[in-house]
Amino acid sequence: MVIGVLELDIRLFSPNSLKDKRSIIKRLISRVRNTFNVSVSEIGYQDLWQRALVGVALITTERSFAQRVLSKIMRFVEKERDISLIDSKMEVL
Repeated sequence: MVIGVLELDIRLFSPNSLKDKRSIIKRLISRVRNTFNVSVSEIGYQDLWQRALVGVALITTERSFAQRVLSKIMRFVEKERDISLIDSKMEVL
């Protein structure tokens, strides 16, 4: 069993309130979850309206598959408008 974990530190440019931020993050999480069939959740900076920490996890049988999927997710998030990826941490266990 291989576990892949990805942590995405994201800056949001368009929200003017926590309500706006939650809407944007909820939409992003839904798109990532549906596109890549992974577990996704906001794991940090819940009280900051222009920043989010998003965690992604998947379980598979192949290390290379986990790395490939997590890399695709990073590129997917980088292409989102009004979002800037500040930092990312990937770990495959």
